[in-house]
Amino acid sequence: MSTPTWQHFEDDTLILELRVQPRASRDEVVGVKGGRLKVRIAAAPVDNAANSRLKGFLAKEFGVTRGRIRLLSGEARREKRVAVDGPRRLPSWFSGGSGFLAE
Repeated sequence: MSTPTWQHFEDDTLILELRVQPRASRDEVVGVKGGRLKVRIAAAPVDNAANSRLKGFLAKEFGVTRGRIRLLSGEARREKRVAVDGPRRLPSWFSGGSGFLAE
């Protein structure tokens, strides 16, 4: 199986290509769209609130502190590139439980 385009590892850092939908009813991963993992975040894109909430959500999902989540690009856009430094676990949606691993 080939690696999906929305994720890859660089040493022990996981790089994610995301499409973020702010102002959702809850924080959740909903699937892959256009080669990016689609994530809904329950915060408005005002005063960096959505980016902050995204970091907290991803930290919880991967079992790391918020400081180990870095926004590499897309601070003011829906398309974002995020690094997860040394993820301690992979969520069920990542490992194929929801079929997201393969596009």
